[in-house]
Amino acid sequence: MGTILIVDDEQDIRDLISDILQDEGYATQKAAESDTAFEVITKSPPDLIILDIWLKDSRLDGIEILKAVKRDNPGIPIVIISGHGNIELAVAAIKQGAYDFIEKPFNIDQLLVVISRAMEASKLRRENAALRQKDVTNTELVGSSSVIRATKQQLERVARTNGRIMLTGPSGCGKEVAARYIHSFSNRADQPFVSVNCATISGDKFEDILFGNPQSDTGGEKGLLEQADGGVIYFDEVADMPSSAQSKILRVLVDQSFRRSSGEKTRVDLRVIASTNKNLEEEIAAGRFREDLYHRLNVVPIEVPPLESRLEDIPELIEFFQIGLQADQGLKKRVFSEDALVVLQTMPWPGNVRQLKNLVERLLILGNPDDEITADELPGTSKPKATDDKILPMHFASMSLRDARELFERGYLTTQIGRFGGNISKTASFIGMERSALHRKLKTLGLADPSRRGTGGDDDVVEEAAE
Repeated sequence: MGTILIVDDEQDIRDLISDILQDEGYATQKAAESDTAFEVITKSPPDLIILDIWLKDSRLDGIEILKAVKRDNPGIPIVIISGHGNIELAVAAIKQGAYDFIEKPFNIDQLLVVISRAMEASKLRRENAALRQKDVTNTELVGSSSVIRATKQQLERVARTNGRIMLTGPSGCGKEVAARYIHSFSNRADQPFVSVNCATISGDKFEDILFGNPQSDTGGEKGLLEQADGGVIYFDEVADMPSSAQSKILRVLVDQSFRRSSGEKTRVDLRVIASTNKNLEEEIAAGRFREDLYHRLNVVPIEVPPLESRLEDIPELIEFFQIGLQADQGLKKRVFSEDALVVLQTMPWPGNVRQLKNLVERLLILGNPDDEITADELPGTSKPKATDDKILPMHFASMSLRDARELFERGYLTTQIGRFGGNISKTASFIGMERSALHRKLKTLGLADPSRRGTGGDDDVVEEAAE
């Protein structure tokens, strides 16, 4: 159930509490004064400490022990007991990070309830920390398209420097994964990566979370800036950072230090990565974001590509997501049919990679795990049957056959070229045309020049149509 350290100068009290806790299934350790207590904590940190305020013949009193433990081992909950209790003493203990205060002579049932709650709170904090640490391992940028290969190369180059980076791109495109990718290739890879979602933290809590607050209900734990010391702090959706915090973050960037609420100055060694899906220049013009902070953060701007610019990566992303969902949730992998993959590579993705992952998860949860996923199972799609006699889109109805055919060919070829990242050979193979014939068709339709975008340097891409 856990180990509890009892620190009290009265042996009878130590033995009484120890016997009671052992009867409840806890392991116990005992100390009469501060030096013995610190020896126990250093050798084998307990899960909880019961601490008397007044310790006879002790180098440090209970409040001083409390301060030292919360500084060096902030995750250990501490329950204060004292026979000289008063409101001021209890408030002082709680402010320094104690979980609760119980006055002697105490009620045994009350003590057991407080210990049980403190142990449960400590367990939840450890589990949350473990989940955050587990999330850090997601550093893989999945895909082999020319666009994502070029992005990886750019991220790896900047990773070897200490420059501040601004990642831009629409929501769901993988900006945090890109930030973690940079961290994994940097010389800080074995140091913390701390993520701050500026859009989800309320303004009145933002500064306490960043800088820490010894009087907060977190028990005086370090703020995120100190937690990231030596590593990377990542400001996700930095445009949503409260105005009151922007000037203080600017000062941290300038001085690499900040002042706690107590006035104590703390130095930190941080690399800063920020991201946004908004136009920060527009936010500056509207008075919602500081221009000087923008220039401090935007040293190396990098755009993370949306899913629509790397549609050929969709099969790889689907396989990656299925492996993860199988490991995390026990969901059985399913085969995606060719027609399903074609639909996925031609449909719009406003939610980008996040939307694709959610769709894959939904298909694995709701579908028959033994059935192949076809286009008919995808949301918002329905394949016209060969017997349908009214499948003509209305905008074609007023056109001549020649104009309608040309419009269809332009849209169809543009879509297929986008699917294959501008690769002419792959496009020609899929649609059943000779490569040279496809080049001529693209020239005839005037698609040679507009389709040059986003090819990233492949040997056989649509630029060849201009030859």
